[in-house]
Amino acid sequence: MNTAQEVAEYGSDEEGDVFIDSGDVLAEVPDDGDHPMDEDDEAEDGVTDLPSGDSDVKDNSLQHFTTHNGSVFAISCHPTEPLAVSGGEDDLGYIWDITDGEVIVKLTGHVDSVCSASFSSDGQMVATGGMDGKVRIWRRVGTTDFRNWEFLTELQGPDEVILLRWHPRGTILLAGSNDSTVWLWQLPSGNTMQVFAGHSGPVQCGEFTPDGKRIVTASEDGTLIYWDPRSSTPLFKLSPQDARFDLENITSLAINASSTLAVVGGTSGSVRVVSLSKGEVVGALGGHTEGESVEAVQFVDLTGTGSSPGVVVTGGTDGKACVWDLSTMRLRATLEHQDAVTSLLTHPAPKGHLIVSASADNTLRTWDTRTGALVKEHTGHHGPILSASLGLQGSVVVSGGDDSACLVFTTEVDESG
Repeated sequence: MNTAQEVAEYGSDEEGDVFIDSGDVLAEVPDDGDHPMDEDDEAEDGVTDLPSGDSDVKDNSLQHFTTHNGSVFAISCHPTEPLAVSGGEDDLGYIWDITDGEVIVKLTGHVDSVCSASFSSDGQMVATGGMDGKVRIWRRVGTTDFRNWEFLTELQGPDEVILLRWHPRGTILLAGSNDSTVWLWQLPSGNTMQVFAGHSGPVQCGEFTPDGKRIVTASEDGTLIYWDPRSSTPLFKLSPQDARFDLENITSLAINASSTLAVVGGTSGSVRVVSLSKGEVVGALGGHTEGESVEAVQFVDLTGTGSSPGVVVTGGTDGKACVWDLSTMRLRATLEHQDAVTSLLTHPAPKGHLIVSASADNTLRTWDTRTGALVKEHTGHHGPILSASLGLQGSVVVSGGDDSACLVFTTEVDESG
């Protein structure tokens, strides 16, 4: 069936029409490892050809990938295999081996920067999205290994593609566009399932709820919309006209694992907690510097059981990553970088208390959110890091930066190198 009803059915084994539970909104389980904005940078010569002034940078990475010729705007690790896909300013994507930096597949066909690139949740497909408005899909060939891929189809519809998100359980793809529209496609057919029109500015943030039944999108126009994928009519919409919600431009979004809360950040430096079951603001978090954009949001699980009070981390251009307890709406800890925090990545269980932050200060840092302690610093980049992705069950982090390099680091404490 090629309708948006399939999205809801992926979210439940028995009933496709189950709506999100409106239970205890403030006792949430931490988010999965979804990565709100998929974008990062890597340049062609990478860290092997550096300006002399950068020669004192310590490099504790395991591997470099320096094939891109320009900044890298996207990176995604395969869910199970030692592979990453990256996309860049050179209009190209690559699937590559994170153990030795070998190119597995060169992903061609775009005529402008590739700003999104991501493996599907089952690892069988790869999507790339570009500023040319194209979404291109590749799929794995055969069942012996993950080294053979073929081009499947090109999806068209949006203007410049800003974000791509795969459904957490199915081969359904969501795209947010510069032209204010949101697109939903079924793969491998490539059929358009839905086009959502409700924003009036570029759609910079979008996520499926972790249960797979709903979609949350947010825009530069300051609006947040909650969708049933089977309908083009919003379930609810929050806008800057609601003074309690006004964030100016919305720049980041995360949804908790029980699909009951969304946390959004904006260019004003403000953060809002939204109940998805009630459709209203239930909290405001104010730890970032006024006027400094909140660029990343991630939920974390401090206990590994999902039973702890909800904790969320927000990262901003003020260089702060703020750890919040959502049961009290209070700040637990502040994690510091020397420049803007560009990405936050939550580790999977049993290390859900760990989070990796990436920064424009050229470093990544692994933190213990229970204490705010710095576990490990990852260095080797010679330019701002625009995005990162955890791979191999969180044991490695792959990053891309303005220096045109993708670097692979281990996140284990005893391998600081």
